[in-house]
Amino acid sequence: MTGQGTTRTRSLSPDRPATADQATAVPTIAPAIDPATGPVIDPTTGPAIDLATGPATGSAGSATGLNVAEMPWLEELQGRTVVVKFGGNAMVDPALHRTFAQDVVELWHAGLRPVVVHGGGPQISAMLDRLDLETRFESGLRVTTPETMEVVRMVLTGQVQRELVGALNAHGPFAVGMSGEDAHTMTAVRRPAWVDGRPVDIGLVGEVVAVDPGTVRMLLDQGRIPVVSPVARGAGGEVYNVNADLAASALAVALGAERLVVLTDVEGLYADWPHSTEVIGRLTAGELDALLPGLASGMLPKMEGCLRAVREGVGKAHVLDGRVPHALLRGVFAEEGPGTTVVPDEEPETEEDRA
Repeated sequence: MTGQGTTRTRSLSPDRPATADQATAVPTIAPAIDPATGPVIDPTTGPAIDLATGPATGSAGSATGLNVAEMPWLEELQGRTVVVKFGGNAMVDPALHRTFAQDVVELWHAGLRPVVVHGGGPQISAMLDRLDLETRFESGLRVTTPETMEVVRMVLTGQVQRELVGALNAHGPFAVGMSGEDAHTMTAVRRPAWVDGRPVDIGLVGEVVAVDPGTVRMLLDQGRIPVVSPVARGAGGEVYNVNADLAASALAVALGAERLVVLTDVEGLYADWPHSTEVIGRLTAGELDALLPGLASGMLPKMEGCLRAVREGVGKAHVLDGRVPHALLRGVFAEEGPGTTVVPDEEPETEEDRA
């Protein structure tokens, strides 16, 4: 699923000196990560979350009630990549949209390297309705005709991505938008949906089979926050609609991310839905694998993405209720966070371990 990328660092400005007017007009940003030494915090402004004393007054972190000084494990996250899939109700609720952007910037200020992969289902469906085109799903995946694909591409890269980049950049020159097509970041092949054990053709829906993370890494090393639309290329130049949960999972694996966070419209993975609303707080990859065949179609790609991620090297995967303000910060910073956490299976004990 992963591919090797080549990272070449380029200047963000042309190779000629700026005039005095240009120099003052163009905002600059110090790198959040020094590739040689690790995360760098601008000494003139300091972090929004002070790791020694806790969140700064008025920051999103303080709004959560979390005391970062009581989180010694946070030091282990310094300089590590966190891939966040942004979707669900938070995408269409203006207040939650703003809060999410604040949380992502807080992660950046705390020395983490956030990457956002966004969905856009409600916005795509709304545009299809306006154009009188059919909306249909199979096993949680949108049936994507060539006409639908044009709308998907337009809405994801031209509307949803731009709104999210704008919300993040309201806090400073952080975010850069891109899609999985750009620089061959994501390569996909056509995939079916599986209904009652049989494959069903769902059109231009792709399964990510290779990821070249070079461009995303370059942006991270320059102190930016990449915002990625889940549109991928095919080897023959096709364009595919890729499920955002699975795209985020594949990118997290390719980047060697420490965390994958999936925001959704439920509290987490329910133990016995629809008979109970009890949420499973923590489970291993093996336990999730056993539950996967019986999951509802809406949760299936989310939990499938979490399973793939932790089995291919990501430290933890979280499924969080994006309807709750600051769910992202709580999920990453709190030792016993909300929602459902998926962890790798424990390594079997060896004779050497017992000696």
